[in-house]
Amino acid sequence: MKKRDENPILHVVMNVAETVSVLWWKFFDWAAVVSWLSLALTSVIALIFSGFLGIGPFMVMMILAAIMIKAVAGGKRKAELMANAAMTRAEVESLERRLLEAEMAALQAQIEPHFLFNTLALIGQLIATDTERAAAVHADLIRYLRAALPQIRQQGIGQLGQQIALSRAYLNIMQARMQDRLVYKIDVEEGLEKVQFPSMMIQTLVENAIKHGLEPKIEGGIINIVAKRHDNQLWLEVSDNGMGLNMHVAEGVGLTNIRERLKMLYGTKASLIIETPFEGGAMFRVQIPYLNQNF
Repeated sequence: MKKRDENPILHVVMNVAETVSVLWWKFFDWAAVVSWLSLALTSVIALIFSGFLGIGPFMVMMILAAIMIKAVAGGKRKAELMANAAMTRAEVESLERRLLEAEMAALQAQIEPHFLFNTLALIGQLIATDTERAAAVHADLIRYLRAALPQIRQQGIGQLGQQIALSRAYLNIMQARMQDRLVYKIDVEEGLEKVQFPSMMIQTLVENAIKHGLEPKIEGGIINIVAKRHDNQLWLEVSDNGMGLNMHVAEGVGLTNIRERLKMLYGTKASLIIETPFEGGAMFRVQIPYLNQNF
């Protein structure tokens, strides 16, 4: 501390030099990436004001330096800055994707055991009362696991047909549990089975419809799954005539997850639309780009 107090001038000089260095490299980066038109306009304005301030010669030197930087290092420096910016964006997106996948894994780790235990308990009950139904639920559980496990590991993009098979098996099991309180219909436009679709997304909407739409309703209801092509988009709709939108949105973790995944996978080209049908209940539509979707 004493040594620095003995050299105040050196300390000031070092601070000034550091500030000048920072300003110079900022000026260098600006001159390298600015367009020639913007550089010309900026130069004219700077010359006009520098005349009033009495720093005309200094400003001429800076303009000449900017022109030299632009001419000699402009293309290379601009490419470097763009590459660095792209790398930073890629790293951020990769981090966000890993975080989202971790959240999905944690959520599924909570949901899957609960569903499996309930299904196994149901099979155990049916074995004593209805062996044929027990065998049917057992077969549906196998189909569900065969469809679900690869998608849980993948957590990315799968085929629409796989997603539908998963939800069909799940709905069959839930139908065995809820009996007459659950009816479902699936309508997939011909030729869409092998189209790409985000894994586990339909299943999230179906589980949401069961949990918040139909289970709280004494008489239960109907779930409709519709997949169709609309212009250059693929529309996937999951609707129910259950308790309505307020119940669905009350616990919005799954819906928030879907929005974030769509944003990460497709940017602004995909969306989750939520509507209230005229007959009641709720409708959720996932809209994603259709072009170049086939494997």
